[in-house]
Amino acid sequence: MAFNKMFAKSFSRYEQKKFRSWAIIGFFILSLSFFTLVKPYFCTLPIGGEAMEPKHICNLSDPKFDFCDIEGDIRIHGKSSTIFAASSQKIDLVGNESWTIKPYPRKTDQWMMGFIKEFSVNEIVGKEEEAPHCTLNHSVPAVVFSIGGYAAGNHWHAFTDILIPLFVASAQFHGEVHFLITNYAEYWIMKYQTILKQLSRYEIVNIDTDDKVHCFPHVIVGLKYYKDLRIDPLTASEGYSMKDFMKLTRTAYSLKKSAAIKIHQHTQEKPRLLILTRKESRTFMNVNEIVELAKSMGFEVVVSEAMANLDKFSHIVNSCDVMMGIHGAGLTNMVFLPSNAVLIQVLPWGQFEWLASTCFGEPALDTDLRYLEYKIKKEESSLIQQYSQDHPVLKDPHSINKANWELFKSVYLKQDVKIDVGRFKATLSKALELLH
Repeated sequence: MAFNKMFAKSFSRYEQKKFRSWAIIGFFILSLSFFTLVKPYFCTLPIGGEAMEPKHICNLSDPKFDFCDIEGDIRIHGKSSTIFAASSQKIDLVGNESWTIKPYPRKTDQWMMGFIKEFSVNEIVGKEEEAPHCTLNHSVPAVVFSIGGYAAGNHWHAFTDILIPLFVASAQFHGEVHFLITNYAEYWIMKYQTILKQLSRYEIVNIDTDDKVHCFPHVIVGLKYYKDLRIDPLTASEGYSMKDFMKLTRTAYSLKKSAAIKIHQHTQEKPRLLILTRKESRTFMNVNEIVELAKSMGFEVVVSEAMANLDKFSHIVNSCDVMMGIHGAGLTNMVFLPSNAVLIQVLPWGQFEWLASTCFGEPALDTDLRYLEYKIKKEESSLIQQYSQDHPVLKDPHSINKANWELFKSVYLKQDVKIDVGRFKATLSKALELLH
């Protein structure tokens, strides 16, 4: 009442009426602004009894891999292969659930997956007391993954199945992440430790034998696999690509050569060619002839087998401008080549086109490398010494190819190659052209 009297004394009737009109307009504008600002938050909430589509902390629907991404109070007991998750993502939870997951990204290969350790992920909502007490508390995230399967003994699978997906999963943490490894193998850790140390500042944990209860605020279980030796920037965290992974390898191994030689009229330095050789199958039967051809065309030539010591071999690869080899895991070392280098893949006899393209051709084009293929004729294969000209192995490779993979491997992956240097000269000429 006192306010009304003061108001009346201060303003005439006309001014009071005008003031009230402006007050109403102002209130309307403020109300409209408020609802405009808060509308997005209202829209995301269920209204009128609408049920929210449940989101789970584990996704087992992808045909290639199983994957869990958990935030909250996560406790891991490695020896029993059990993960307890009292997730902080409560709005997404639909009650107590559990999953079993094998943290290796080739789940369609049932035979191989039989060798991968299985983990139980138990989601606990409101029953945290059922989880074991923490032995070690960690303040940074963890990634749980297997290094078993094909990755245990194959260089290409080590990168395709483990190291590249691990980069996608962990690079976002900038070294502040723990690696908990199942199907642990010390020789594997030693071989790839330089890359692993670039991704994590912490000591690797052999989770299979660890009887402690490790507690984390964020845990990723399993690795997401896109395509062979490739990364999808559209789905990768922070938009990472294969170019980013190759930058990581160059940093990890302190590789000095950032770009391949640029040949021009006044170039005195010779381009370096690395010829990858093999001991057993798919060897070059006339490597000396290839060396002489390359030298006559102006190359400095390095001949080497792929080495297990990557700290040493990565520098050999990185020092070269062109790398050539017969289709096989050794070509995976292309990740150490400098930018704009040339990869030459020699395709043995027997319809290797799809394998060659999928394993190395397409991945090379996803990076800043140039890619060439040399497809041999049957006369360049050692198979002509083992089979008659009318045998399906030589006459109809398609029939062998479509029969089954084991037959294909037993025949075509066991051959050696004698390069027709006259034919191959055109491929080396193209490589030189790409370096101009």
